[in-house]
Amino acid sequence: MSKPRQHAAQDAPSVPGVHRVALVSGANRGLGFEVARQLAARGYSVLLGARDPAKGRQAAKQIAGDVAAVPLDVTDARQIAEIAAWIEREHGRLDVLVNNAGGHADSNARAESAAPADVRAALETNLLGAWQLSSALLPLMRRHRYGRIVNVTSGCAGVTAPDAIGYPAYRVSKAALNAYTRALAAEVAGSGILVNAVCPGWLATGLGGPGGGPVERGAASVVAAACQPEPGINGALLRDGQRIAW
Repeated sequence: MSKPRQHAAQDAPSVPGVHRVALVSGANRGLGFEVARQLAARGYSVLLGARDPAKGRQAAKQIAGDVAAVPLDVTDARQIAEIAAWIEREHGRLDVLVNNAGGHADSNARAESAAPADVRAALETNLLGAWQLSSALLPLMRRHRYGRIVNVTSGCAGVTAPDAIGYPAYRVSKAALNAYTRALAAEVAGSGILVNAVCPGWLATGLGGPGGGPVERGAASVVAAACQPEPGINGALLRDGQRIAW
C-alpha cells in the first residue's frame, strides 16, 4: 500500500487542530464512492476500501482531496488484520469507519426456498464483514477516545417495515447488522465512540437499480452520522440525520 496522495482540502477538518482519518469499505462505486468524496471534501484523509485494487485506485483518482485506495475484502480476515496494522503504522489513528460494503440483494428469492449457501454469503458480507472490521479497528479509536462507526443498513430490514416478498437473505443479514449495531453501541457508550446504523434509502446505484433517489442525498445521511459532534447520538437507526424506528 502506498501513502495517500496529498491534495488541498476543500473544507477544514471537523475539529480544529485534529486531522481526522476515515475508512470507507466498498467505496470504489455507488454510495461508498460518494461517501468517500464527501468526507474528503470535509478535509478528512480518506482510505477508499475496494476488493479490486485496480478499481479502487481508479476511483481514488476521481476524488479531490487526501484519498488513498486500499485493498479490502471484508470477508477476508487476514486482509482485515493487514489493513488495521497498516493504518496504525501509517496514521496512528482511525476516527471514522463506514461499513458500507454489502450486497447479495436476492430480490427474486423466497424465504421458504432460499439456498443456505446464499444466506451464509449475505451474512458473511453484510454482518460479519462489518463485525470483523469494527473489532479490528476499535483499538485505534479507543486509543484517542474518539470514533464514529456507521453501519449502512436498509429500511427493509426494520421490524416496522411492511411485509413484502423477496430479498430474504438480504433482509435477515441487515436485520442482524442492526442488532449488532445496538449491541456494540451499548458496549462503547461513554468512551467517545459513537456507533449508529444509517438507512440511506432507495438509491439509484448498482445495487439499488434505476428509479432510486440521488446517491448524494443518501451519502449525506451517512456522512452526517460519521461527522457527529459531541455528545452525539449513539445506538440509533438514522435517516437524513433523524432517528427512525428499528
